[in-house]
Amino acid sequence: MATTTPDIQRNRRAKSASRPGDRIFSGLSRGSGITLLVIMAAIAGFLTYRAILAISKDSTSFFTTFEWNPAGNPPVFGIAVLAFGTIVSSIIAMLIAVPVAIGIALFISHYAPRKLAKPLAYVVDLLAAVPSIIYGLWGAIFLVPYLDGLNQWLDQYMGWTYIFDKSSDGVARNLFTVGILLAIMILPIITNVTREVFLQAPKMHEEAALALGATRWEVIRMSVLPFGRSGIISASMLGLGRALGETMAVAVVLSPSFLISGHLLDPGGGTFAQNIAAKFNEADEFGRDALIASGLVLFVITLLVNGAARWIIGRRKEYSGAAA
Repeated sequence: MATTTPDIQRNRRAKSASRPGDRIFSGLSRGSGITLLVIMAAIAGFLTYRAILAISKDSTSFFTTFEWNPAGNPPVFGIAVLAFGTIVSSIIAMLIAVPVAIGIALFISHYAPRKLAKPLAYVVDLLAAVPSIIYGLWGAIFLVPYLDGLNQWLDQYMGWTYIFDKSSDGVARNLFTVGILLAIMILPIITNVTREVFLQAPKMHEEAALALGATRWEVIRMSVLPFGRSGIISASMLGLGRALGETMAVAVVLSPSFLISGHLLDPGGGTFAQNIAAKFNEADEFGRDALIASGLVLFVITLLVNGAARWIIGRRKEYSGAAA
């Protein structure tokens, strides 16, 4: 009786499992995965325990209060302003960075000559390695003063949108400036991952499209972008993760206040990471528990964002590169 394909595969797996190297590698891989889950569970447990200690003593609503004073009598602290500032600044950063990153990645991978593509890719890699404090100092010294003119222009011509209506005077230490700075910071991350995905697009698909008379843009639209869709989403989520948790750059640029305003050009606002960095050293034990409670919310938001990205990628088979 002829040996069937499933039998052959089963025999190969059994032979592989009997090799010492394969057993060691399998054990290390399984142990690494379990270790990661244990670390995540330990972090979640620590944050949850300390958050419960703080929230149980809060005299107001933790999710809707527009004040942060854990040392008061009674203690009052809430994350409404922090959640608003974190989400709004991250959305601004993504709206700016993602289209630009895709354009740069396409230029490096499919348009630029080889002599230009390699140095440009190297420069983008260097931007990803710049420490966040350097971005923050550059933003405070250079970006903030030069954005005053842009803010005035937006107020004059786009003020009817309410979002760009500047209702108070002051320097450009606002969520809009933070969003632009975050966009510059996450741009190299999204560009690098997206570029590598575009370079993996099947050459046969591109050559077939060219043979049928497609233009370069049509080749990219029909072959490269569908193949790289999951990579674009993954790269965007990596960038969003950094934008949500960025600390020092935001702390240097933003003028913090516990007010929620729909006018993005007004000074003020706050984010989870910036608030933790600014208040952790001077806080007492209960104040640190309150800051950890806000950190738990940021932790949950990050998990939800990454989970949503995985769901978007997995819900349609054509998001897989193999199906492109």
